[in-house]
Amino acid sequence: MAEMLSRSFREKVGVDEAEFEVCRSFFVPGELKKKQFLLQEGEVCNRLAFVEKGALFSYSTTAKGAQNVIQFAFEGWWIADLYSFFTQEPSKLTIEALEDCELLFIDRKSHQQLLEKLPKYETYTRLLYQNAYIALQRRLESTIGLTAEEKYRRLLELYPALLHRIPLQLIASYLGVTPETLSRIRKQIAS
Repeated sequence: MAEMLSRSFREKVGVDEAEFEVCRSFFVPGELKKKQFLLQEGEVCNRLAFVEKGALFSYSTTAKGAQNVIQFAFEGWWIADLYSFFTQEPSKLTIEALEDCELLFIDRKSHQQLLEKLPKYETYTRLLYQNAYIALQRRLESTIGLTAEEKYRRLLELYPALLHRIPLQLIASYLGVTPETLSRIRKQIAS
């Protein structure tokens, strides 16, 4: 159950079979059912999760109980609250399964051991953090500089197939618009 992880490592850092087996030995497989939580607000994030199968999303919750969607994660993607993982402070995020999921987990101690044991893992994680930072910067620029319709069109361009797996109210939250606004934008684009 590590085909997607193997593909990710090979694409990013070109590990051979022996190196990948060293990496894989530090991961623990797990499953989440739809609507189960990987992490809840107030908990400390002690592990990183790689998605072999399924979909998850992370969100913060307002004082009024509304969800602000931060991130989605699908096959071949990682998800965690990195701030909580590195600082060991309680998370302000919740991570929930959108679909039944097959995951591979690596805890803090194993992550640190693997960084020290295998230089290619360190390179791999550096590339992941670099790409995550770039994605965050693009998301901020999009949030600040684009109209709601432009944000939706960009999402369609980047992830057309994935949008069929996400409920519209979560897409609206991710884009920072109301479900009614998203519905209106979708109708305008379709006509």
